[in-house]
Amino acid sequence: MDLAQAAALADGYAADGRERELATLRGEWADEVEAAARSPDYRVRALAYRSLAQFRYRQKLELLRRGLEDESPSCRGSALVSIERLSRDSPGVVNAVRPLLHKLLNADGNQAVRRLAVVCLKNGSPQRETIVLLQGLAEDDDAERELREVAAKVAAQLKKKAGPR
Repeated sequence: MDLAQAAALADGYAADGRERELATLRGEWADEVEAAARSPDYRVRALAYRSLAQFRYRQKLELLRRGLEDESPSCRGSALVSIERLSRDSPGVVNAVRPLLHKLLNADGNQAVRRLAVVCLKNGSPQRETIVLLQGLAEDDDAERELREVAAKVAAQLKKKAGPR
């Protein structure tokens, strides 16, 4: 079994609520995931970052943070997909990497990475600076249309989550 197969199996265990099997699989594959994240091949690193969500590795936030700073847009995107998935029921994941998400949103050269950063922010706490940043992006005529649209949508969701002030 390779890492991709193990991650898919872990995802299945998690979906089925088979926590004992998932924990065993996590223990067996933890070192391999760490090694894959250090690979010189961006495809292997991307697989490692993506597998973190499939294994439900919430304790490997530092590894995801490294993925957000990776030179490869594919790796950054995979790390963002994992952050979004891990943060669906826990805003702490997004809150822990919020400054990096803001940086990607503002300065990443890859439009898909920027959109994924916006999508991740929807699962975090509704902080004012994030809402202001998203609203500004939504109104930026120089930004691509899809990015403006998703920024406007997430800003509205966060404002609603924040409630009246």
